Amino acid sequence: MNNRKTTFLKIAILVIGLVVLLLCVFYLPWLAENISKQNTEQSHLKYPMLIGIYLTTVPFYLALLEGFRLLVYIEREHAFSQQGITSLNHIKLCALAVAVLYGIGALALFTINVLVPILILLGGIIIFASASIAIFAAVLQELLRTALEIKSENDLTV
Repeated sequence: MNNRKTTFLKIAILVIGLVVLLLCVFYLPWLAENISKQNTEQSHLKYPMLIGIYLTTVPFYLALLEGFRLLVYIEREHAFSQQGITSLNHIKLCALAVAVLYGIGALALFTINVLVPILILLGGIIIFASASIAIFAAVLQELLRTALEIKSENDLTV
């Protein structure tokens, strides 16, 4: 039963990664081109915006990789190990990196007066989701660290 759950989650991670990859390769360049044609006064921001979005995919994919590794540790019954704590730490740092990168991008757009309401909304959602994931990973990491300490104390007492 546990294998089916982790297999489902592994497939979900792969699908999410594939969808984001397809969006980055096909949809984002098309969208940037259409927006730059509609708003010629901001067309010079097309490539900096694309580069900024593509930069955030690096920590995103690293977090997906760590999530996949964590599921492998769970399958092998090594979830309560230092490897699991390390994976959660990497996920936390990647989520923080995404939030910071989007925050820097929003600040940069705000300083040049091109931050439109839809970008504020989308950027805010991404920043909030990333920060929530980072906090959740930090809480899980602390719980896992505590459980690992209790487990090692119990192993020493027996």
